[in-house]
Amino acid sequence: MNSGMSLTTAHQSLPSSRMAPLGMLLGLLMAACLTFCLSHQNPEFALTNPEKSSTKGTERKETKAEEELDAEVLDVFHPTHEWQALRPGQAVPAGSHVRLNLQTGEREAKLQYEDKFRNNLKGKRLDINTNTYTSQDLKSALAKFKEGAEMESSKEDKARQAEVKRLFRPIEELKKDFDELNVVIETDMQIMVRLINKFNSSSSSLEEKIAALFDLEYYVHQMDNAQDLLSFGGLQVVINGLNSTEPLVKEYAAFVLGAAFSSNPKVQVEAIEGGALQKLLVILATEQPLTAKKKVLFALCSLLRHFPYAQRQFLKLGGLQVLRSLVQEKGTEVLAVRVITLLYDLVTEKMFAEEEAELTQETSPEKLQQYRQVHLLPGLREQGWCEITAHLLALPEHDAREKVLQTLGVLLATCQDRYRQDPQLSRTLASLQAEYQALASLELQDGEDEGYFRELLGSVDGLLKELR
Repeated sequence: MNSGMSLTTAHQSLPSSRMAPLGMLLGLLMAACLTFCLSHQNPEFALTNPEKSSTKGTERKETKAEEELDAEVLDVFHPTHEWQALRPGQAVPAGSHVRLNLQTGEREAKLQYEDKFRNNLKGKRLDINTNTYTSQDLKSALAKFKEGAEMESSKEDKARQAEVKRLFRPIEELKKDFDELNVVIETDMQIMVRLINKFNSSSSSLEEKIAALFDLEYYVHQMDNAQDLLSFGGLQVVINGLNSTEPLVKEYAAFVLGAAFSSNPKVQVEAIEGGALQKLLVILATEQPLTAKKKVLFALCSLLRHFPYAQRQFLKLGGLQVLRSLVQEKGTEVLAVRVITLLYDLVTEKMFAEEEAELTQETSPEKLQQYRQVHLLPGLREQGWCEITAHLLALPEHDAREKVLQTLGVLLATCQDRYRQDPQLSRTLASLQAEYQALASLELQDGEDEGYFRELLGSVDGLLKELR
């Protein structure tokens, strides 16, 4: 008892300086154990390179994201000749025999036709494809399927392009061949400049000038080419050609101008400013070959149509008197029909412009004002065109009569009293009525209810009705 008490007393009496190192040693052991345990639970928690740990963490996040995006990888079941339990989610190959084990409650599978499979696989290696397809693979396959449909739709275009390449050669290749042959490919502009220079050259013969004008007419039919002719001064050169003493030069110069004026307002304006209208009227008023006057009249018609300012200048320059003298000349019946057609076009053009302005408001106020300054109908009455038009109805050609009847119809309001005072007109209309009644009857017999002669008969009947 005394000895035990003495031991306890001795232990308690150990100095405090020896207890401190023991406590520190015990703390270090506990810290080492804690670190070891944590490192086995999470390898990343171990004392490793911070950069490598961060990289591994990033890779794991990316792998997890890819697994979320892709479909789950199929776990393929490999059947044998023995029943094997199926795990949930396993894919069973086609032809396997599957059953539900009532004792265990699990699904089981095995190969179904053992002998057949054994015979078929004898001497062969069973190659079960364990490749799997992700959602990205399926998306790529679907995209290729759509591309295939588009490729099918574009097969015809590719075939057409291949056919064009087979039939035609590239322009660069043609230019190279032409260069080897010393052949120069010119633009339309370059050709027109060359033709104008040839026509305007004092060293060119009459035949060369006519040939240049003839070729030039082909190009100026295009609106852009006609404006290009204007841009380098070629139009004025051709207009000046109307002053030539050679009738052929006048004829073909007018031929070129008529093609250039047609439905080309910019060229029409420049032609008026260049004095083309005066020159054309001078040729029509003087003695010239009929062929030359035909081309000049063609150029005049192209200049006046749809250009009210030129029409007003035409009236001021005495154009109606010039045309009246032209149609009254002997042997100019062909020109007379063209003149009547021109007058009909000018009268109806103004009427339609005024009606369109009232109904649709589409005609510009400036252009409408220009049309209202063209006093064509009073001028026709004053210059005796009521009687001239009526006398032209005696022309033998049905086409000429049709144009004269149309012109008589549009002049009816202006010339009605003159028509009624003209006994020759009444007799001519009565004769035409009888003639076209017979021709219209023949058309009806042939099964044509709305034939050409029936329309002419209707025009004659309408005029006779208005003149009674």
